[in-house]
Amino acid sequence: MKRIGIRARAGAFAENKDVARDLRLKEIVPALERKEDIILDFEGVEAATQSFVHALISDSLRKYGNGALDRMEFRSCNDTVKKIINIVVDYMQEGAD
Repeated sequence: MKRIGIRARAGAFAENKDVARDLRLKEIVPALERKEDIILDFEGVEAATQSFVHALISDSLRKYGNGALDRMEFRSCNDTVKKIINIVVDYMQEGAD
């Protein structure tokens, strides 16, 4: 299982799309290719932008479909972060239909 601490890389306000892209390319995609489960740990993250979350997970959802979601666990998310994640996931699932 791959655990990725978001706060350590993106801070309490996760907004930097370049950081999200790097996490996706260097950690999330390789883990998905190995069929490894991933914990995206948002402990200490007070807020995240929609563009950050989109850059973090959308390409993986597009490439691997719902199988990527089955392998991802979003942990320690406050209500604000949960809403943003749900918006991005819903948007990606609508686009897949």
